[in-house]
Amino acid sequence: MAENDGSKADGAMLAIGELADRIGVPTHVLRYWETRFPELKPLQRSGRRRYYRAGDVALAERIHMLLHVEGYTVDGARKALADGAAPPVAAPAAADAPGTAATGQGGVPVEALIRLRQRLAAAIGVLV
Repeated sequence: MAENDGSKADGAMLAIGELADRIGVPTHVLRYWETRFPELKPLQRSGRRRYYRAGDVALAERIHMLLHVEGYTVDGARKALADGAAPPVAAPAAADAPGTAATGQGGVPVEALIRLRQRLAAAIGVLV
């Protein structure tokens, strides 16, 4: 559990505003994602307040990664999640652990990004 810094314990449910702040999107975006990604089903309590469980938080983080970091469309992200092509979001501690490979945006190893860049450049006929 975090030291008295106002953050919740791992596994605690998050209100919609807390999750929105955590991943950096407005709350209406999370409500929109609920309509487009049937897997994202937060608990709704009295007054239709939404509470996201740990699995919902991880899924929302993956959706954010696909849409806002990797540039997928909503349909593309839905397909990637359904096909299992979307890897889970890496835990921040694992990315910062000593002895791990350097990572780029989204926790992807830099070597993988370089290989991808080379493949894309070759596909469009540009020399790198």
